[in-house]
Amino acid sequence: MIFPDEYKNVGVTSIHPDDAGNKVYFLSDYIIAEQKLDNGTSKYLLYHVKKSGEELLQNVESIDIIASGKQIIKYEKELNIKNRALLIETASKLCQGDVNTVIFTGVDKHVTFVHAPDPSSIIEIEIVDVVPPEPSWLIHVIRRLETSGIFGDFGLRFSENVTDLRQFEGEDTVFPCTASGLKGKYLDSDIITKNGSLIVGCEISRTLVKLRFPELEYTLVNICPFKSDIFKPTKPFITRCCRSDRSGLVTINDIEGVVVHWGASEFDVAEAIRKLVLHIKEQG
Repeated sequence: MIFPDEYKNVGVTSIHPDDAGNKVYFLSDYIIAEQKLDNGTSKYLLYHVKKSGEELLQNVESIDIIASGKQIIKYEKELNIKNRALLIETASKLCQGDVNTVIFTGVDKHVTFVHAPDPSSIIEIEIVDVVPPEPSWLIHVIRRLETSGIFGDFGLRFSENVTDLRQFEGEDTVFPCTASGLKGKYLDSDIITKNGSLIVGCEISRTLVKLRFPELEYTLVNICPFKSDIFKPTKPFITRCCRSDRSGLVTINDIEGVVVHWGASEFDVAEAIRKLVLHIKEQG
């Protein structure tokens, strides 16, 4: 796949490269040459240029054709061309038959392209969380950040691994707090006296039970992402934990991911995802 890191490295011209002379703008690593046809359509030539020099206009050493003619189509709808995953996925759907290259125009009128799109290059991150409350807070934050375009340069796709705690509701079930709205009792508001209760929580919940109800006999369903009895990450992931000292890059179930505190801000979440992506790319 060829997909320039920056659209500033893509030049667009109506001059055929054979007539372009021996100079090119210093940022232009790729050139899209457009030829207008009599029927009102256009055909394109895409090539890579090697150049030398230190000036604003540099000497052309060689040009290599990447695609031409029927191999290239132009996507007519303007897109956010900083959203690399979107462009790769769109180009992959359009590259059928002879077509192997798609030219895209951004809402700011800049131009880029994807040649031989490879969807496997998109990094998929799994959002691991629990409900209720709904929507899952972590999913809600990440989807809003995703819509803002903040992750566009990373080439990301998010999937969801959500555990519904309503499966444990019942008169003898104890949840950590009332904010969930789950049907049962709560460690933050109820007195628990009945032996055989089911505690749905984590190590913090276990400690609270020991401190408040030292004689209580109970069963614990652990929902801590580090020791969960009911879910595991299946790919690079982001999840949250109530212990801030566990925040950062982690490995769970032999899979690398990142943890944010239960009350992390949008900025914290965005920075955690950035840290994970850079780590994944460093690993190759």
